[in-house]
Amino acid sequence: MSLFGKNKSIKNDKTHDIQPTAVSSKKNDNIIEIKNITKVFDGETVLDNLSLGIKRGQFVTLLGPSGCGKTTLLRLIAGFETPTSGEIYIEGVPITAVPPFKRPVNTVFQKYALFPHLNVFKNVAFGLKLKKIADSNAKNGFRKYTKAEIEQKVNKALKLVGLEDYGHRDVNSLSGGQQQRVAIARAIVCEPKVLLLDEPLGALDLKMRKEMQIELKRMHEELGITFIFVTHDQEEALTMSDVVVVMNDGVVQQTALPKKIYDEPSNAFVADFIGESNILSGIMKQDYLISFLGKSLECVDKGFEKNEKIDVVIRPEDIKIRNGFGKGHFDGEVLSTVFKGTYYEMEVAVDGYEFTVQSQKEFVKGSEVSLEIKPDSIHIMKKMLTINKHIGKIAGENLVSFCGGEFEIPTAGFEQGDEVIVYVPFTAITLTDDESDGVIGANITQSVYKGEYYQVQIFTDSDDDFYIDTADEWDMDDRVGVVIDGKQVKLERYDPDKEEVNA
Repeated sequence: MSLFGKNKSIKNDKTHDIQPTAVSSKKNDNIIEIKNITKVFDGETVLDNLSLGIKRGQFVTLLGPSGCGKTTLLRLIAGFETPTSGEIYIEGVPITAVPPFKRPVNTVFQKYALFPHLNVFKNVAFGLKLKKIADSNAKNGFRKYTKAEIEQKVNKALKLVGLEDYGHRDVNSLSGGQQQRVAIARAIVCEPKVLLLDEPLGALDLKMRKEMQIELKRMHEELGITFIFVTHDQEEALTMSDVVVVMNDGVVQQTALPKKIYDEPSNAFVADFIGESNILSGIMKQDYLISFLGKSLECVDKGFEKNEKIDVVIRPEDIKIRNGFGKGHFDGEVLSTVFKGTYYEMEVAVDGYEFTVQSQKEFVKGSEVSLEIKPDSIHIMKKMLTINKHIGKIAGENLVSFCGGEFEIPTAGFEQGDEVIVYVPFTAITLTDDESDGVIGANITQSVYKGEYYQVQIFTDSDDDFYIDTADEWDMDDRVGVVIDGKQVKLERYDPDKEEVNA
């Protein structure tokens, strides 16, 4: 069991007790409350004790790489999946046991799922024909919509998506963008309180995608209902959203306004995933003073421990580049230059680190340049963790079992069967190209260049995470073997009565 990644703490393995009581959403006006949701598929944790509040009327984007759990979370809200533990509330009412068709939500999928045998009008009207509304004059207090009511609502929905003259058309005769508009009209015509959009623009070409981004934002403003949008496209999320929820490995990494997500990422993953970033390891020497790449620079951050190890994030557009040495903080050589339309993007080698720099002025390959970084262009982040911690068991003399394997580690002072906390430094781990050369197998889930080394995250076959510092560059989803230098590992007796052990 890992203390990080998918399992943030060591706790007794108890299923969450779900109480059928409403959670008030009036205080913060959250239309959706997600409480301690965990979802496990075939032994793999896809969502890990996730909690999230979504305010009424917001355009919220779930953003993250493939496999991070964002679509699973959307399907849980829609009712297409059931959580392993935890509860979801809509307007203060628990809805985990409520079937999808009884929830006040509608979903727009990437694959439009239109009925090919029905025209545009009938596709949009389909849900209305099945829906019943309260009517005190009707038998049993409910009735179906009249033909006139359906026509009025369908025409209103088609006008909203810009297809008011397309009701008679065969859906197969429409372009991809038009079909997506029909799918959106069909979802909003039943007047849901929440509209769920699962990568709805993924099948469109770039021009149509840009147009639909604007249209979706306009629809959201006109309808005034809550939109929850899933995408892996960072630009799309930053452009359209009121709030962005960045996810990785089934855990929320940061929830904030788009500008704050970009300007103030909460950790190295967010900084690396959102836009271009230069991420380096440094030391906070004191308030407003940091050290990295052998230089001390002023910054605007404070509140860290003296000489605390930190991560430094500098956006490429915030670096001033000049011809010649001695005109800035760092001297380097331009390795490459690429024209990006409105600016040039250059890679500049400085003391073993390659800075990405963006400038409207081109500096050709081989140029000797100086880089200047102003204090307010430096963003300081606490390191997510500095050592791997896992729960293991003494399997024999100098043999410890954890994370699905048995590793050679000095066990003096412990007896066979003792439970221990295993402290594994980032530098104690070696990854092998052939997983059979390692003690256990794993997949690369993240690799961040941090100056002179890469910080790599792996996900093991036993559903655990490790962080590794290595000079080798690995690609996402590479299959690797894991070897641990036991001489660098420390053991500590584990007390199972403690509810939680923090890193």
